[in-house]
Amino acid sequence: MQDVTTPVLETSPVTATDRFTLTLFFAVVLHAMIILGITFGVPDKVPPENDLPTLDITVVNHKTPPPDEADYLAQTSQDGGGNVNRKVRPQQATPEQAPAVAPQQPAPAPIQVVTTDKSVTRIRQQDTTHPDTKHKDPTAAELIDHSLEMVNLNEEINQSMQAYAKRPKQIYVSARTQEFKYANYMVEWVKKVERVGNLNYPDAARREDVSGKLLLDVALNPDGSVRNITVLKSSGHTVIDDAAIRIVNLAAPYPPFSPEIRKEADVLHITRTWEFSSSYNLTSH
Repeated sequence: MQDVTTPVLETSPVTATDRFTLTLFFAVVLHAMIILGITFGVPDKVPPENDLPTLDITVVNHKTPPPDEADYLAQTSQDGGGNVNRKVRPQQATPEQAPAVAPQQPAPAPIQVVTTDKSVTRIRQQDTTHPDTKHKDPTAAELIDHSLEMVNLNEEINQSMQAYAKRPKQIYVSARTQEFKYANYMVEWVKKVERVGNLNYPDAARREDVSGKLLLDVALNPDGSVRNITVLKSSGHTVIDDAAIRIVNLAAPYPPFSPEIRKEADVLHITRTWEFSSSYNLTSH
């Protein structure tokens, strides 16, 4: 019977300290991966730059029965639609136009002058500074002249105001005037002119058998005398125009102004239309 030899286990070179250190290292790496979220994977494929985006188009064909009575013609028969009760022709929506913006003018660029000196090119920017515009203090002579001008101007203004205050107060009346004090005076004045005019009807108008209308403005002074006569609209016949002026002067003087009129008017203008009719009568309108 052969002797059986018992295998002898060799002592491992890895010690318990090495196992503890390796275990601790893997534990630290595992915890770092969990805490920091470190993962490993294959990088995504970068899409090529030349790939163009795609656009999906879906065509839907509506197969609806045509309406019994069509109001308008369209590409496809549709029954119903819209949000109003009355018949309205469809219109294309017009986009709102943005307000026009004025183009901004670019700032002027500084002018540059190119000079050459001994084959060397130099660029010199033109001086764009403004000259000194400081206001100089006026001299004593200029101050005196300015004061004299102000005095003269003040005197002229005072004279103009005095002349304006002394100007006569003028009142204008016509056939449309309704205020009693003026209307009553004008009625009496017209009666006197018509009476004198019919008694002194111009013989030249009778001989030439002319008639016509003219518009006169008669300015009267407070004592009833005639201040001025102006033909505002001629009759077209010199005989009639001259006769009207002569009749107004013949009828003067007229009644003086009443105290009520005198308070308001220094000159009273009476504007009336005078008619020399074909029946040789003088009337006023």
